[in-house]
Amino acid sequence: QVQLQESGPGLVKPSQTLSLTCTVSGGSITTRYYFSSWIRQPPGKGLEWMGGIRYDGNTYYSPSLKSHTSISRDTSKNQFSLQLSSVTPEDTAVYYCAGGYGLTRWDYWGQGTQVNVSS
Repeated sequence: QVQLQESGPGLVKPSQTLSLTCTVSGGSITTRYYFSSWIRQPPGKGLEWMGGIRYDGNTYYSPSLKSHTSISRDTSKNQFSLQLSSVTPEDTAVYYCAGGYGLTRWDYWGQGTQVNVSS
């Protein structure tokens, strides 16, 4: 059973960079056809796919977030990470890491982590 766990600070100041890491167990992020994604849910709103990294390292981003989003991975630790630069209070959300065998197919989810952007 694949399990995912997000980690990172729960509070980030405006204009700073939000950094989160997802640790995956029970499966490898380099398994062929596997995608690892970041998804967020702002308060009172629906889920928003932010971007993902494919098993071979190729990255894909939501057009609306591409300019200040970066997703990377550490295959030796079976982890992938999110960096969101120049955050504003509108980036306050529950951030989830997820994975599955398709860019927008999420078979596995982390429990989510609340990140607040506030001074």
